[in-house]
Amino acid sequence: MYAILDIETTGGQYNEEGITEIAVYRFDGHEIVDQFISLVNPEIPIQPFVVKLTGINNAMLRSAPKFYEVAKRIIEITEGCIIVAHNASFDYRILRTEFRRLGYDFSKPTLCTVELSKKLLPGHHSYSLGKLVRALGIPMADRHRATGDAMATVKLFKMLLSKDLEKEIVKSYIKTEIKAGISPKLLDIIDGIPSKTGIYYIHREDGTIIYIGKSKNIKKRVNQHFTSTDRKAKKLQNEVFAVTFEETGSELIALLKESEEIKVNRPPYNRSQRKTIFPYALYAEKNKDGYIALHVQKTDGRKKEITSFSTLQEGKSLLHKITEENHLCQKINSLYDTKKSCFQYDLKQCYGACIGEEAPAEYNQRVTHFIENNQLHSQSMVIVDQGRNINERSAVLIENGIYKGYCFYDLNYQINNIDILKNIIIPMDNNRDSRNIILNYVRKKKVIKIVRF
Repeated sequence: MYAILDIETTGGQYNEEGITEIAVYRFDGHEIVDQFISLVNPEIPIQPFVVKLTGINNAMLRSAPKFYEVAKRIIEITEGCIIVAHNASFDYRILRTEFRRLGYDFSKPTLCTVELSKKLLPGHHSYSLGKLVRALGIPMADRHRATGDAMATVKLFKMLLSKDLEKEIVKSYIKTEIKAGISPKLLDIIDGIPSKTGIYYIHREDGTIIYIGKSKNIKKRVNQHFTSTDRKAKKLQNEVFAVTFEETGSELIALLKESEEIKVNRPPYNRSQRKTIFPYALYAEKNKDGYIALHVQKTDGRKKEITSFSTLQEGKSLLHKITEENHLCQKINSLYDTKKSCFQYDLKQCYGACIGEEAPAEYNQRVTHFIENNQLHSQSMVIVDQGRNINERSAVLIENGIYKGYCFYDLNYQINNIDILKNIIIPMDNNRDSRNIILNYVRKKKVIKIVRF
């Protein structure tokens, strides 16, 4: 659990500042579960430059509660939490100073979104909260007020959690839980997992990720791990300490994240998935008569593939469908019984042209058209799919045939060109698996829309 907060102060000399406003959002890594927002009477004057910056003046604070009156609520809402703030050393120091004045030792682990942003979102000219969230396309209201800055920090932190492929943030949280002596049982773990689409991570006590999976129903899938009696499941059950998860809404993003994060984290129980998830591919080669023949075989890195498949049967089934729908020749594509003629193979009709009926140049033009429409090569598009809630959409960006990454955006934030999308995209690796996941998903599943640029 995280307590994401922002504090406004009177200004003044070091360790003599007083709090004028505080906003705390209790965040479980996915959504806000509690909040506390209040003006605070600092009992000392506010510096003029601070009044100009925040709009908070001395008159506004005369009837506000003093810090000792809100201290108990702050302790309650931050209980068991890691403190998260933009420039956390400042906000944490101010809080500790106020509690020290009351004779209370306020001690919490902290995370700073400035430092996390520099590591996970490199290349920005400025890491001040206002400039950074504007560059990332994160909407922000009430700048330099605790509630507006804290809410912007929540949205930034959610993006950082998504960008943290090595899960260092989550691992640090699990280590904090261990120090607190928490020892959850399997049923307790399952109770805290939603029945939603996303990706999940199974951890050991030291925070190490030992398994990564994805599902359209995370709770159901994790429950299967914990109730199965096979050898691998038993090992997981013995080693699991915690399960963290990330909702994606979109099954496509869950597939892409699972593939990439298994490669990055190399969990011991995902050993088989470290290899390619598409061991078969569709290739096109000219036969001895000059016609382009389509065929499915084991992946050959020396050849240029059209698309790929997880099983040989899946590839053969699709090749039959491709041949029929595109009126290609079964004989050329080696889909006929050698004891029969091409016409006898299908008594109703021979799909496409047999050798001799259509010149190679004409036939090959139709095959080439099919190939171009079934590759990402040179295509620029955005695949829009479900978001994590009804007010959100997900977007996967492909530019000039290269998979760039994904993002989530509010419905009132219109995506109308690639430049806007690039500001909020979470970059991902463009590799064979990611490209084929996208091609296979679009071929098999229905997405909300595809916008081509």
